Amino acid sequence: MDISIERLCIENGLKMTGPRRVIARVLSEATDHPDVDELHRRANRLDPRISLATVYRTVRLLESKGILARRELGSRRARYEPNGDGNHFHLIDKETGSVVEFSAPEAEMKLREIGRAQGFEVDTIKIELFGRRPKA
Repeated sequence: MDISIERLCIENGLKMTGPRRVIARVLSEATDHPDVDELHRRANRLDPRISLATVYRTVRLLESKGILARRELGSRRARYEPNGDGNHFHLIDKETGSVVEFSAPEAEMKLREIGRAQGFEVDTIKIELFGRRPKA
């Protein structure tokens, strides 16, 4: 991921404590969509003093500042990723919970056409597809 969460925090005027720096680093390096427990596990590997409560507080703060986006991706736990205004597509495996991000330029064009036909100018497209991989 090429987004620096720490940079976004600083740009938003947040004080960067040691634990926040570690959590921001973990989020910036994540290639998946971790939940709070997974963020805590990863942050704790870098600094064992970081508590689960600190991770929860930090995630809520980053979400309130618009730095992180909370995603409900078919599990009971919310997952997080850097917030962005760009088009965003997820394919979620209902059995494993794995999430694949993908782009679909043809689908974007068709969805914008649908929006125009309904009198809308579409700004952003966010799609989540749920399914299962076929058994081999």
